[in-house]
Amino acid sequence: MRNVTLRQIRVFAAVAQQKSFTRAARELHLTQPAVSQQLKLLEAEVGLPLFEHVGRTIHLTPAGEALLHYATQINEVLRAASESFAEMRGLKRGVLKLSAVSTAKYFTPSLLSAFTVEYPQVSIKFTVGNREEIVKQLANNETDLVIMGRPPRELVTIAEPFAKHPLVIIAAPDHPLANAQRKIPLKRLESENFVIREQGSGTRASMEHVFRERGVEFHASMEVSSNETIKQAVMAGMGVSFISKHTVSLELAAGKLVTLNISGLPLLRDWYVIHLRDKRLSPITVAFRSFLLARGAEIIERTVG
Repeated sequence: MRNVTLRQIRVFAAVAQQKSFTRAARELHLTQPAVSQQLKLLEAEVGLPLFEHVGRTIHLTPAGEALLHYATQINEVLRAASESFAEMRGLKRGVLKLSAVSTAKYFTPSLLSAFTVEYPQVSIKFTVGNREEIVKQLANNETDLVIMGRPPRELVTIAEPFAKHPLVIIAAPDHPLANAQRKIPLKRLESENFVIREQGSGTRASMEHVFRERGVEFHASMEVSSNETIKQAVMAGMGVSFISKHTVSLELAAGKLVTLNISGLPLLRDWYVIHLRDKRLSPITVAFRSFLLARGAEIIERTVG
């Protein structure tokens, strides 16, 4: 593969990511024939097909999967070099790729906003998903840093706590237990309907751990894939829910939801900033990590309480 060019690598990576020649051409500001030509030359150099068409969808072949792994590394090294040189020139710029579990999306924009005051030229690529999706991104080196509640045990990472993460049980304001002055035993909720997150969610895992640890069962009447749907369902009286307090600050302040006075709650966990241990962090990524450790807790407290 002595004659492979960086342009071919970039075109290949764009098509692999977009799963479309047209979208990749648009992203790279090239014509579609130019994209096809670059891939044709690359496949000739590799000696194996890199893509296969199934209907109107394109998929990576095993050779394509292997090449994507190396192409990602090549692009990362070039990006890190570019940002290092920019740092040497005294420029506060670079690309920050950040991923966060969906529960963290309620305060992460505020963190990024404060960071860009200090680094106005930073370019941010921010993605949100459930825990399972974010761990997969981390494992595939598709992101620089991750914000989540529990470090993944299946990966070798560096995980640093930067803020407290309270978990509570919420209910509609007219719920019979809404105004209880005394602590309510968790076991009292065995007769309640719970609206819960989907499998793969960190909140779901935390809930199951707490109930299992205390020998309490729960009845899941509804399973949904977003915190917003949970809040709407609870406000509509469809049940109670175990949820991050950071997701319901506005609704609590407006009196649309209440937290139940449950014994042992709120459960205090931590928010972590995480990266793969062997990943070479760019200067802008190091700057954001340091920013989170120094100011993250204060900004979260101010934003979502």
